[in-house]
Amino acid sequence: MIAANASCIPYFKGGLKGVARSMPTSAALDRVAKGLNLPYFETPTGWKFFCNLMDAGKCSICGEESFGTGGDHIREKDGLFAVLAWLSILAAKNANVPEGGKVVGVKDVALEHWNKFGRNFFSRYDYEEVATDAANKVMAQVADVISKSPKGTKMGDFTLDFADNFEYVDPIDGSKASKQGLRFVFTDGSRIIFRLSGTGSSGATIRMYIEQYSNDPAKYEEDAQKALAPIIKLALELSQLPQLTGRDKPTVIT
Repeated sequence: MIAANASCIPYFKGGLKGVARSMPTSAALDRVAKGLNLPYFETPTGWKFFCNLMDAGKCSICGEESFGTGGDHIREKDGLFAVLAWLSILAAKNANVPEGGKVVGVKDVALEHWNKFGRNFFSRYDYEEVATDAANKVMAQVADVISKSPKGTKMGDFTLDFADNFEYVDPIDGSKASKQGLRFVFTDGSRIIFRLSGTGSSGATIRMYIEQYSNDPAKYEEDAQKALAPIIKLALELSQLPQLTGRDKPTVIT
């Protein structure tokens, strides 16, 4: 939403050079970039990948799903920048509101955005301190499903566009980052992603990212967990996560 309303932010008065997001982050940014005819980049998790793009003058706004947002004014995520960006957007949207008139709020900006670009419902399920062997079995199960799922495979209510283990070749220095996350991308823009981290003595964390796109205005204000219920069910079924880990619910839902 910051990228879509960048014209409201004084720092970006000259326009945006491009935008970037980490692969697990919602693809809502891609829709904005296409709508504004902007270059956009999908990188592995890790701010260093954004830094390369910003240093090369390719990216003005970037962000990760773990609430990290930044601009090319500094080579790091910047929460104050995000707050000031939103304040600038709200100030611009209320510039012509007369005294005593209805103030334009964050919800109004969100609804305006969704009516233009549609809404990407998004959630992350973290399963923490999973036994390493069990976590590895989940990832192996997902990789096996990917290997047997060509384009066009029907999965529940969804049709597969492609499935892979994300790999990134840095457009600036040519370096390659492999095995960055197992993902299923469907023809309607919905996605399921699995990543594994922290495989130490205390166990591993399985992160399951779920995203579903809707351009139905009647659903824009729906609770994300309700909207995502069909694709969450599919993700748990194809990964066999409950059976392989013994977990009936995640540790944290974001």
